[in-house]
Amino acid sequence: MSYQGLFRLDGRRAVVVGAGSGIGREAARALAAHGAEVVCADRDADAAAETAAGTATGTAYALDVLDRAAVRAAAAELGEVDVLVFTAATNVRKRLLDYADAEFDRVVDLNLRASFDLVRAFGGPMAERGRGSIIGFTSIRAVTVEPGQGVYAATKAGLVQLLRTAAAELGPRGVRVNAIAPGVVETPLTTQIRADPAWAGAYAAKSALGRWAQPSELAGAVVYLASDAASFVTGSVLTVDGGWTAVDGRYEPPGL
Repeated sequence: MSYQGLFRLDGRRAVVVGAGSGIGREAARALAAHGAEVVCADRDADAAAETAAGTATGTAYALDVLDRAAVRAAAAELGEVDVLVFTAATNVRKRLLDYADAEFDRVVDLNLRASFDLVRAFGGPMAERGRGSIIGFTSIRAVTVEPGQGVYAATKAGLVQLLRTAAAELGPRGVRVNAIAPGVVETPLTTQIRADPAWAGAYAAKSALGRWAQPSELAGAVVYLASDAASFVTGSVLTVDGGWTAVDGRYEPPGL
């Protein structure tokens, strides 16, 4: 066994959904750096193009994952896909009793239903070809919650079980399915928190490393799960949280 090229992705095609910013952008860049041909998909076509321009092999693809027909069309149009990564998510930070019906639907539709659509649209052809790696982004909120994060947490816990089930069903056909669970990361999704110095500082202090993560610090986990280095890894949740869940970092956010 030669371990030199264990993390190389030469000759493989990866689709990164949510590649226009944050973790998705860094994931696309990292996969391309390891030799993959990367399709940078995002609802924001300009942002996707900017990500693609920063890679050697990337191309941009406009995709709104809330459009079920568009997701199915993308899977058909993009042809043989070896790796699917999806990071798109939203959050409405309110206590459960304050939630509007439309807010609940918005969080569930993007975080869970769209993930279901992506797994089915891309996972089916992968299973037919007998190979593939699907990587979805859950959160530490799947296992540890705080006031104001209930609906988001429910979708992320649901996503874990959805991906585990996909791993069980698609594994016999050569498709690996895994989740990555970040802690607090400096992305557009956490702008509200970082705008409040007390809130941002409290979050930083709750992990073992005592700081927020940069999106680039999630990229290694993506490359690992996409590559042959993880050839016997499926149905797993890879936690990348600076030790937050290990030290049980609970926090009562202000104003909720």
